[in-house]
Amino acid sequence: MNFDEFTIRISKIKNLPLPGESSHLKMAPQFRLEELRLARKKKRNTKKAGVMALFYPNAEHRTNLLLILRKSHPKDVHSNQVGFPGGKAEKKDNDLMATALRETHEEVGVHPQQIEIVRSLSEIYIPPSNFEVYPFIGLYREARPFVPQASEVAALVEVNLVDFLDDSNIFMENLTTSYAENVSVPAFKLNGYTVWGATGMMLSEIRMLIQQVL
Repeated sequence: MNFDEFTIRISKIKNLPLPGESSHLKMAPQFRLEELRLARKKKRNTKKAGVMALFYPNAEHRTNLLLILRKSHPKDVHSNQVGFPGGKAEKKDNDLMATALRETHEEVGVHPQQIEIVRSLSEIYIPPSNFEVYPFIGLYREARPFVPQASEVAALVEVNLVDFLDDSNIFMENLTTSYAENVSVPAFKLNGYTVWGATGMMLSEIRMLIQQVL
C-alpha cells in the first residue's frame, strides 16, 4: 500500500477499541496460556519496557514495518529473536512512550522528533523475563537509512505491509527455546524469520486494528 494512503487510514484506529487479550491469545503458544493466567494473579515487581511498531515508506514509497533481530546474549531469554525496537524503562524516561522513543533512537537511529505516535496499544506481560511491555504505533514519514546499534541489533527486518497482512504468513511451528523444548507455537513468517511469542501477540493486535481501517 502507498504510504500516503496508509497514513490516512491508520489515523482512523485512534478511535477504535483495542482488541487486547482476544488478539493476543490468537498468537499465544498453548503452553503459555495457563502460565499467563497464573502469572497475572501473582505478578509483582514487574520490570517495564516500551517498544515501537514503526511504519515508514520504502524506496518505492510502499508501506513497511520495522522489526529487528536481536543479537545473541547468553543471559537474555529474548536474544537472537525478532522483535520491535525498544527496551527497558529508565529513570530518566518521563513515561513508557518516552522509553519506546529513546530505545528506538538508540537501536535504529531514528530521532524521537521524527516519529509521529499514532496510539498506544495493549500492554503484555512476559512471564519468563517478568516484563510488562507497552507497545506504541509510530509513523516515520521522512524515512532515512536506519543506523543499527552494533551491540544490540544483528539485522534489520523490513517487512512489507502486504506480507504482514497476508494470512498465509501465519502458521504453526515446532520450536525449542531456552525455557521450552519442541513446542508447537503460532507464528508469523516474515522475511524468512519466524516471529512468535510476545512480539507475535503484539503484531496480532496491530494487524486486527489495521484490518478494520483498510
